[in-house]
Amino acid sequence: MSPSAHQSWLYRYACATPCVAMVTVVAGALVTINHAGMAFRDWPTSDGQAMLTYPWWSDFATNWDRFLEHGHRLAGMLIGVWTIGLAVLLAVKERRTWLKWAGGAILLAVICQGILGGFRVWLDDRGLAMVHGMFAACVISLMASVATALSSGWRDAEALAGGRDVGVAKPVALLTVALLAAQYVLGGMIRHHGLGLFEHLTVGIVSLVLIVINAVVAHCTRVAWLQSSGRWLLAAALIQVALGGGAWVTRFGFASLGYVAVADSITQIVFRTAHTAVGMVLLANAVVHAVRVLRIAAFAPPEAPVVLNLTPVPGRPA
Repeated sequence: MSPSAHQSWLYRYACATPCVAMVTVVAGALVTINHAGMAFRDWPTSDGQAMLTYPWWSDFATNWDRFLEHGHRLAGMLIGVWTIGLAVLLAVKERRTWLKWAGGAILLAVICQGILGGFRVWLDDRGLAMVHGMFAACVISLMASVATALSSGWRDAEALAGGRDVGVAKPVALLTVALLAAQYVLGGMIRHHGLGLFEHLTVGIVSLVLIVINAVVAHCTRVAWLQSSGRWLLAAALIQVALGGGAWVTRFGFASLGYVAVADSITQIVFRTAHTAVGMVLLANAVVHAVRVLRIAAFAPPEAPVVLNLTPVPGRPA
C-alpha cells in the first residue's frame, strides 16, 4: 500500500473518531436530561456487575434510567477502544512527531473523561457532571483538529494559500471559538443547575452574528478550504438556532399557538438532546475552522519591512 493510501485510510479513521465519540455524547445528554446520572451508585461496575456482564437490555422496558446510564458507560468503552486504535495507528503510520503525541493526548483525555465520570458517580456531584460535559467538548474538538491535520487540505495548504493574506480571518476565527466555548459553558449551567438562560440567549445571538461575519470573512479570503469550513460552521449554527427554538418552545410552550409544554415529553427530550449534541458539533466546527485559518495564515506573505530613507536630499538641510 502506498504512503498516500495509508494517509487516506488513517484520515478516514481519524474523521470517524469524533463521530464515534458523539454516540457517547448523545447518551450522556440523555442521561443528564432524564436525571439518570445516579441510576447506579457504583462505578466502574453497575450494581456490582462488570460492564459487559450487566444485563443492560433487560432494563429497556423496566428501568429507563438504568438503561440510559449503562448505555452511556458502554458507549464510553467503545470510544475508549476506538481511541486506542487511533493512538496506535498514529504512532505507527504517522511521521510527524507532534501528531503521534496528539494521538496519545486524545487517548489520555478519553481515559480522564471516564475517570471524571466515575468521580461524578462516587461523589454524587452535579458540578462534576457539568465539568464532565464541558471536557467532552474539548476532547471532541481535539479529535476533529487531529483529523484536520491529516487531511489533504492541510498537506496542500501552501498551494491553497497562494500567497494570500487571510487578513482579519484569524482574530475573527479565534474570537468565534472563545465565544462559542463560553456559550457551551452557559448551556451546561442551564442543563445542570437551571441557571443562565437569558445569558445563554444573549451570547447565542452575538455568536450567530459573529459566525455570519466569520463566513463572510472566510469567503473574502478566496481560499476554498476556508470558505468551505466557514459555510459548514454557519450551517451548523443555523441548525443549532432552530434546535434551540424547538427546545425553548417544548420547555415553555407557545401560548399564541395554543401549545402547552409537557415536562419530560418525548418531543422535549429530543429537542434538548439534539441541541446539546449539535452545540458540541458547532464548537468543534469552530475549532476546525480556526485551525484551518491558522494553517493558511502560516503561509501568508511576510509584511514588508518599513525602511527609513535617511539619505540627505540635495538643497535641503540634513
